[in-house]
Amino acid sequence: MSSTPVHGSPRVVVIGAGIVGCSLADELTARGWTDVTVLEQGPLPAPGGSTSHAPGLVFRTSPSKTLTAFARYTVEKFGALEADGVPCFLPVGGLELATTPQRLADLHRRAGLAASWGVRGEVVSAARCKELWPLIDESVVLGGFHTPDDGLARALLASRAQLDRATARGARFLDRHTVTGIERRGGHVTGVVTDRGTFPADHVVSAAGFWGPVIGRMAGVDVPLQPLAHQYAKTGPLPGLVGATAEASRPILRFQDRDLYFREHTDRIGIGSYAHRPLPVDPFAVPPYDEARARDLDMPSSLPFTPEDWAPSWEDCRRLIPALRECEIDQGFNGVFSFTPDGMPVLGESRDLRGFWLAEAVWVTHSAGVAKAVAEWMVDGRPSLDVHECELTRFEEAQRSPAYVRERGSQQFVEVYDVVHPLQPMERPRPLRVSPFHARQEQLGACFLEGGGWERPHWYEANAGLATGLDLPERDAWSARYWSPIAAAEARATRERAALYDMTPLRRLEVTGPGALDFLDRMTTNNLRKKPGAVTYTLLLDEAGGILSDLTVARLAPDRFQVGANSPADLDRLLRHAPDDVHVRDITAGTCCVGVWGPLARDLVQPLTPDDFSHGAFGYFRARQTYVGHVPVTAMRLSYVGELGWELYTTADLGLRLWDTLWEAGRELGVVAAGRSAFNSLRLEKGYRAWGVDMTGEHNPFEAGLGFAVRMDKGDFTGRAALENAGEPTRRLTPLLLDDPAAVVLGKEPVYVDGAPAGHVTSASYGYTLGRCVAYAWLPAGLPSGTGVHVEYFGEKVPATVADEPLFDPETTRIRR
Repeated sequence: MSSTPVHGSPRVVVIGAGIVGCSLADELTARGWTDVTVLEQGPLPAPGGSTSHAPGLVFRTSPSKTLTAFARYTVEKFGALEADGVPCFLPVGGLELATTPQRLADLHRRAGLAASWGVRGEVVSAARCKELWPLIDESVVLGGFHTPDDGLARALLASRAQLDRATARGARFLDRHTVTGIERRGGHVTGVVTDRGTFPADHVVSAAGFWGPVIGRMAGVDVPLQPLAHQYAKTGPLPGLVGATAEASRPILRFQDRDLYFREHTDRIGIGSYAHRPLPVDPFAVPPYDEARARDLDMPSSLPFTPEDWAPSWEDCRRLIPALRECEIDQGFNGVFSFTPDGMPVLGESRDLRGFWLAEAVWVTHSAGVAKAVAEWMVDGRPSLDVHECELTRFEEAQRSPAYVRERGSQQFVEVYDVVHPLQPMERPRPLRVSPFHARQEQLGACFLEGGGWERPHWYEANAGLATGLDLPERDAWSARYWSPIAAAEARATRERAALYDMTPLRRLEVTGPGALDFLDRMTTNNLRKKPGAVTYTLLLDEAGGILSDLTVARLAPDRFQVGANSPADLDRLLRHAPDDVHVRDITAGTCCVGVWGPLARDLVQPLTPDDFSHGAFGYFRARQTYVGHVPVTAMRLSYVGELGWELYTTADLGLRLWDTLWEAGRELGVVAAGRSAFNSLRLEKGYRAWGVDMTGEHNPFEAGLGFAVRMDKGDFTGRAALENAGEPTRRLTPLLLDDPAAVVLGKEPVYVDGAPAGHVTSASYGYTLGRCVAYAWLPAGLPSGTGVHVEYFGEKVPATVADEPLFDPETTRIRR
């Protein structure tokens, strides 16, 4: 069996005809890629995957701007779709209940997120919750978060409607086709093998849901996804719903304090629970559709209900909705769906097998939005919104082991409805990755948080005495979590003396070869054609001028460069585009780095090295290879905290010796070890951006205040044409100072201009040198310095003022002395 290109359209095979596969076929064909074949092992229109049993609740608000955007598009699209005259979306609204003060506070935070991301919602009283859901016991409720435009997606109907639209444009959907292999040649996918024939393909998309790892193994592509079973039950007819004719009329309901959600099924109630123990499922052991039916299962994704897991939740349900005491559970099942180690989808094209795409770990809530993004990616080369949180390349190698994926995926299930602080680290498996300085950091009482698998000190208890007597504002309970006044002492020590910062988790790439200079200069925005010893801050852009990453490129030799990068996606991107005469490798694991910063940094380092570290001999943004004591190092004169200093790199085996050498020499100078908490405060005072937080692929350099890193007078580079036609920015990354010295915000809060939401905070931290909280926010361009705005923090409008940057040392004299 074969497919013939239609009007030159690339041949696309989508594996899986659930909600994602159907949505993707619709989005691709709408963009002119009409030679689309969707293969499904089960029967259509209900093939038996997660879509077939999905209860359909769509709550759009998420801490992730990207997930919220996916959900907003899903509601918009499904709201306009019908199948057989039946709407595919019921806009009954959403209601999240609080039964504890902590949850009520979190609902105010969620209301702020909704305002930041453009979702209509408000925190309402217990009495209003009762009006919206008359069956609840108002006496146990403190309040709620009402989102009137959320609702119920009829997943199977939405699948059918999109299937019909895609078919009308030329796509075909073939059920009862079990995929048995992925064909490839020369590193590119060429076809999909099934039990009923082979389908040639230029692109293959795995939208197989919890079978994703099975398809991935056929392609030789790792899919870090853990299926888990989740309990869902329906009651018998409920007296309070007698006479109901509509499928649902009340808002979808969350009772997150007990890990429960509810929806109406006419005169019955459906209840889902995340309160039970994690129930991991082996995707390789899930039976195909017919075998599942032979085992008396409704479908492969519907496993037998386990009453013992349900019993505690049933009591919680009856406490919230007393009318449930008058009925029993009529039916229930354990439905299988997908979790990843960080709870986000897995999207994008494999570098190892070009043309093989993933659209996995996607819930109905985000399905149409994900499909649109993947279709744009395939057709246009980039999605129209930032998806870096979802890219399949985002996981470190240490985060891809089956044991890690299973453990973290199971924990994501546990934490679905938990109140999770933005700095809250995972508890297990830790420690996973540690720098060579880890033992010394433990001796200094480091408080470790975690990022990318790395143990990262945020402050050191050894510095507690330095915090005594500091005049710091009292913090609220939320901002005080994962914070210590010791951070202020460490920031002060950096400004007044010097501090050692562990920069080992910073990604380091080595780019070598005869074509290395031409390659990097073409890939990035700044001028890299400088003599060896030069260090350059530059940007990786996409073709539309969006910022994919910011890099620090050190030319160590004519054909050798060390690149300070951000995520595994940077390595992936460079490897995809590197010509044959260029070699790119990640050297992070085999190396380490100490940042030595502060006015006494030269006093510390100069006596330890044979080279001249004076300003005249070793200028800013320069690099050289030298020695610190007995340790060979690559020294780069850079600063991410706004103070004199160097980043000192060496191999991992010599790392501990480097730390000890600096530590011993620094005793008489009052040098301290300092953590990420102080680091973040200092970098914001100086206005240094953090990619992935302050700017992403949705922003161009001129909007982000990084035009200085773009050389339009050099040769061609990726994104140049788009920047030439960009026009004047309509928004800018804007520094704010909170007016109240005691006020603190943390990030993602909405910012109001003239009383209306106008943007959101990206990064924020208390500026200990300035005595004010610093917040950067995306706001309309043209707001002059001194403009008053308000930042909403847990429902309170906090006054702030637009400021000029940099806020600290505007002449940059402290770095260049």
